[in-house]
Amino acid sequence: MNEKTHHPPSDQADASEQDPGWSRRTSLLAGLGVAVFAGAAGWGVNTWLQNGGLSGVASLSEAAQNTLWSSSFDRPNGEPLAMSSLKGRPLVLNFWATWCQPCIAEMPLLDAYFKQNAAKGVQVLGLAIDQPSAVVHFLSQRPVSYPIGLAGLLGPELSKSLGDDQGGLPFTLVLDAKGDLLERHLGRLHDADIARWKLA
Repeated sequence: MNEKTHHPPSDQADASEQDPGWSRRTSLLAGLGVAVFAGAAGWGVNTWLQNGGLSGVASLSEAAQNTLWSSSFDRPNGEPLAMSSLKGRPLVLNFWATWCQPCIAEMPLLDAYFKQNAAKGVQVLGLAIDQPSAVVHFLSQRPVSYPIGLAGLLGPELSKSLGDDQGGLPFTLVLDAKGDLLERHLGRLHDADIARWKLA
């Protein structure tokens, strides 16, 4: 398994059966959604792409922007999080999961970046492609300062629409205050990657 990108374990879709809070329909859809990320196996992608990203397009399409800003997620504490509330300020958007070791490894870097730049208006949002109970438990053990949204079954399709054609995790986008795409990264972030962000 390459440390740079990760794909869900084979029993990920069945894990929802252990969570009585999920309906049978939601569990099925979540399993199908997470399965999209299984396509990342064997790619070992760790590419930093500027002004072109994974799709070869210099910016997000109008459809992708509409999907992004019209999306809404619950936070682990149950409060709603509308993406539209994040418009107008720079945003680092990070797709992750509790079963993804590269995701976990980069979270302290994202947390430090958020703490250093939040006062300057820079936002960091982690979208968890996972079961709510798993995310809540994970964050109780390893909390972060930046907000987390429970993307669940919407996460894989949203990530794909934003340029994650390989379906791998972690996947990060950097948007400026106007919502324009600055940078896109598939794979684990390192200090040198984050040092390139000029948002504050």
